[in-house]
Amino acid sequence: MSDLYEVSFDRNALANTLIKLNQGWQADQQTFENIDKLRDPNSVVVIGGQQAGILSGPLYTINKIISIISFAKQQTILLGIPVLPVFWIAGGEDHDYDEVNHVYLPDGTDLKKYAMGDHYTERVSISNRSLDKEDAVQWINLIIRELKESTYTKKIVTNLEKHLKTADTFVDFFALFIHELFAETGLILIDSDDKDVRQLEVSFFKDIIQNQPVISQDVFQSLQTMKTNGYHVTVEANENDGHLFIKENNERILLQKMNKIWVGKNNECQYTEEELLKIATETPERLSNNVVTRPLMQEKLFPTLAFFAGPSEAAYWSILKGSFHSLSMKMPPVLPRISLTMVEQKVLKQINRYNLSLTQVINQGGVQSHRLNWLKSQSQAPVDEMANQFKRMIIDGHGPMKEVTTHLSDDISQFADKNLELLLKQVDHLANRINQEFKRKYADHLNEFDFVQMHVNPFNGLQERTWNILYFLNIYGDDWLKDISNYPFDWKKQHYVVYL
Repeated sequence: MSDLYEVSFDRNALANTLIKLNQGWQADQQTFENIDKLRDPNSVVVIGGQQAGILSGPLYTINKIISIISFAKQQTILLGIPVLPVFWIAGGEDHDYDEVNHVYLPDGTDLKKYAMGDHYTERVSISNRSLDKEDAVQWINLIIRELKESTYTKKIVTNLEKHLKTADTFVDFFALFIHELFAETGLILIDSDDKDVRQLEVSFFKDIIQNQPVISQDVFQSLQTMKTNGYHVTVEANENDGHLFIKENNERILLQKMNKIWVGKNNECQYTEEELLKIATETPERLSNNVVTRPLMQEKLFPTLAFFAGPSEAAYWSILKGSFHSLSMKMPPVLPRISLTMVEQKVLKQINRYNLSLTQVINQGGVQSHRLNWLKSQSQAPVDEMANQFKRMIIDGHGPMKEVTTHLSDDISQFADKNLELLLKQVDHLANRINQEFKRKYADHLNEFDFVQMHVNPFNGLQERTWNILYFLNIYGDDWLKDISNYPFDWKKQHYVVYL
């Protein structure tokens, strides 16, 4: 941590920008007290980021924020200095709207996707997407109707409609919702694509532009080394990558550097280095980072004690050490965020009823093998085994007749083969019909297995990748969320189960 005190940060300018941003997002007093502490040269931050998903997006965003808040509290006590929780709305400059415009809600034993419509025809960054208030209200009313009304429903609707009236953009709506959820935690939010933030980044954009050859070469070589050693990193890179985007006619264009000229990836534009440096100075809001330079920019702005990453983030941070060194920077410690699985009592009841292992259901492919074994155990007759035995008897009995045809014409020999094939198919058909009847007979039980699967291992993945927090807020309110944010996590343990 002593390394941070050797680096100069423009704390006052950053604090002033953060105050303006968080005022617009209606943050509470604790957030502004923390922003003011950022002016203290002894203060540090715990930081992490994610895209601005609708209603916070999948639960992994919530899990990351909880990680940041909890760790910051622990380190404040341990170190005796202000350790401030910061969440970087990392996807504000991204334009893949389809990744952030939907939630999944339960529909029987399946999850149903509800996507908010889009009136844009061009590729516009998330930060610059204005909300169609009428469409958004209709969408919210739609998903609320899909939830069972509870004592918390009315409050949720009131707050969401209030946020919609205040929000100008998609990111605003996200930030207002997050500040409501994590009120009184002191959480600080920052939008990576905000114009005032871009003004703070002018000198850092220049550093990245001027050091592009070294950054790109280091990233490319590190990536090749990782691949050679058998590690999978979800980042593609080559030595010509500029690792910057530029806005042209509201389009966000990825830049490459070819023969000292910066060009769009598909030749949409071209700039000399001098022209690009001028843009960085005069209109820095036209520039934005990719996954390689975003961490560099983040560490230039904030005195970072630790960065919380998801699995894919941790993988691509592993190839950035040389890039940090090229800008005379040191990488912060990268910590894995916690993963939480929410388990309701009605889900736990089914898990216990069928003697399922919750750990296995979460981590080892869900309930399908248990479901199949349970169904087979309900029949005193092993249908599949009986079918296989019956088919062996048919094959044995059919053999002599087939042997007779070997001395006759090819047509009758082929007919015998076809006859055997049809007989065996009929046995399979009978076995399938019997199994289907068992499924109908035990449909309610099988649905209970599917219910567990949907809740704790949806689409054969962790709950956090699909579920949205709205479902849980509607049933349980938000006190449980405050309790979790204060929980003293053991950071060597990455997965926790939350019993609701």
